[in-house]
Amino acid sequence: MAPRSRQRRHKKPPSLVTPMVVTPPTVVTPVPLTLSKLDPSIDALGFFSLENNVPGLSQLILQKLNMKSYEEYKLVLDGGDSASGFGFRCPQEMFQKMEDTFRFCAHCRALPSGLSDSKVLRRCKRCRNVYYCGPECQRSDWPEHRKVCQELRLVAVDRLMEWLLVTGAFVLPSGPWPCLAEVVQGWDTWFSMRCLQLDATLDVVLGSHAMTTLWANVGRPRPDPDVLQGSLKRLLTDALSRPLTLGLGLRALGIDVRKTGGSTVHVVGASHVETFLTRPGDYDELGYMFPGHLGLRVIMVGKDVSAGFTQSTSTSPLEPGTVQLSGHRGLYHDFWEEQVETGQTAHPDLVVAFHPGFHASPDLMEAWLPTLLLLRDYEIPTLITVYSHQELAASLQILEDLDTHITAYGANPFASLKPEQVYSNPNKQPVYCSAYYIMFLGSSCQLDRRQLEEKVDGGV
Repeated sequence: MAPRSRQRRHKKPPSLVTPMVVTPPTVVTPVPLTLSKLDPSIDALGFFSLENNVPGLSQLILQKLNMKSYEEYKLVLDGGDSASGFGFRCPQEMFQKMEDTFRFCAHCRALPSGLSDSKVLRRCKRCRNVYYCGPECQRSDWPEHRKVCQELRLVAVDRLMEWLLVTGAFVLPSGPWPCLAEVVQGWDTWFSMRCLQLDATLDVVLGSHAMTTLWANVGRPRPDPDVLQGSLKRLLTDALSRPLTLGLGLRALGIDVRKTGGSTVHVVGASHVETFLTRPGDYDELGYMFPGHLGLRVIMVGKDVSAGFTQSTSTSPLEPGTVQLSGHRGLYHDFWEEQVETGQTAHPDLVVAFHPGFHASPDLMEAWLPTLLLLRDYEIPTLITVYSHQELAASLQILEDLDTHITAYGANPFASLKPEQVYSNPNKQPVYCSAYYIMFLGSSCQLDRRQLEEKVDGGV
């Protein structure tokens, strides 16, 4: 909990096969939806906001996944139920039902159940991503769709290729960096550094049985090798964007990763996006970014952390050169009181929030407020990421209203290069995970007071 003397000092914030779970991106815009005050969740907000653009879409998704309710869907994401509960009999059925969740007219928003017998949803032949109930809707929609058609073509390939990551058929390249870490400033230099190893890895995946099985079951022709290779590279950046963004924060905020006992990063507001199917080695690249580090502890904290991911968050010293992942289910300000203040968990050297979304809903802002004040008042180096420039502007305004001392913001050199389709509004410009970042440290009011004290001490 933030110190009581400072808690009030803020301006009022603005109001049978391996399944591939359909998880609508948690890209949300301000909506009139009201969630429970006791259990606000950006996952729930993202899922139910589908109804604002396409009434009935959330129910269609549950139906195709053989589920009766959002609670059942959430249980699988939480790791509390066997994924085999989807009941898919073969890969072909799984991919077909996944594709069925995208079947609605991109212009009039009609679902298959709402069409007359004479109409059928047909896919855009260019992007193979969006559907139309007839030529009239497609012609009317073209002025908008033409702006995103090419990007949505990439989305359509990527969402199928993700199956290779889920099943473990595509293993990310790993190992110490063969150059000075300071040289790697973004994806261009990262790809250049990993070039030989990456080419060998991609060649193996392209020629694998898993790749053949995938395209034999998805109901569309297999793209050319260069298209598939481009998709694998985008998926790679999506998987590594989070650990490398943590490294960006450690670098930019001057965190000493060679201190005795190791360094600790808390990822707050974590959900299934950061924890569902996450493997122990997925953050090894963070360690390679800091050769000679004395251990890096990454603790995911959030109400939507997958149950299977929660592990011990003890303060025991780390082995030098290792990256330890663990999780805790709950709100961060509660975790702080119960675990950090009591010494059961290490004090964070850096706190990171991937797409917190507090700009999107008054309920979410209310849930995030105690954590934002805690981070500000305890002067904890903090980095948050957002999907778009619009979200960046809205989030900056909120943080300024809370008197946080913003130290830097801008485009993230390690943003995911995989475009994310806005599920229920496919003609909206696709976004990219962690496209922008904001860093803050302490309070701007605190900074003003210190500057005044320095002037007084200096006799100015």
